[in-house]
Amino acid sequence: MNKLIAFSTIALTLTVTTACTNKSVIRYGDATAVETTDINFASTDLQKVASQMTDSLLVSPVVGTLTANTRPVIFVEGIKNKTSEHIDTESITDSISTKLLRSGKFRFVDMGRVTAAREQIQFQQTGGMVDTNKAVQFGQQIGAQYMLYGNLASIVKSNKDQSDVYYKFTMRLMDLQSGLVEWADETEIRKTKQKEFVSW
Repeated sequence: MNKLIAFSTIALTLTVTTACTNKSVIRYGDATAVETTDINFASTDLQKVASQMTDSLLVSPVVGTLTANTRPVIFVEGIKNKTSEHIDTESITDSISTKLLRSGKFRFVDMGRVTAAREQIQFQQTGGMVDTNKAVQFGQQIGAQYMLYGNLASIVKSNKDQSDVYYKFTMRLMDLQSGLVEWADETEIRKTKQKEFVSW
């Protein structure tokens, strides 16, 4: 009888344990919702700096004169990450260049794809596989007139009860012919995390 009770107890325990097993559920979220998972640089911060820098550049009086009669050609140099975090700064420049291109005021050359473009043009010029009348010729590409570049820096402070991180994102637009910086701006983000004591 005791064996029967023990066996029934084990079976019941296994049934309850199986029934209470955690299950992962996947849901779509709002990509623009504020992310507060941790104090590090996050998607909300990326969206904020990209949006503010783009808006600032587009309303700049200098840019108004640059784009009055033509759509200047820009190339984006990679953002320098001067923080202690691993941050995908290419995503920041991608967002900024996409927004600027959508504005219809600028055109871009993609310096990151120059090697691939050269290989394709070389393929079209040699080997007889492409109709020579339709092949792209060397020396026909348009060079950039301006360079867009910037830095992302941070200052991190913490003690046993609180952590504070300050980010500063700076961008500049340089005229490649004159070397003059035609536009510059910066945006700041401060994030804090502190322990909250809950009374029971």
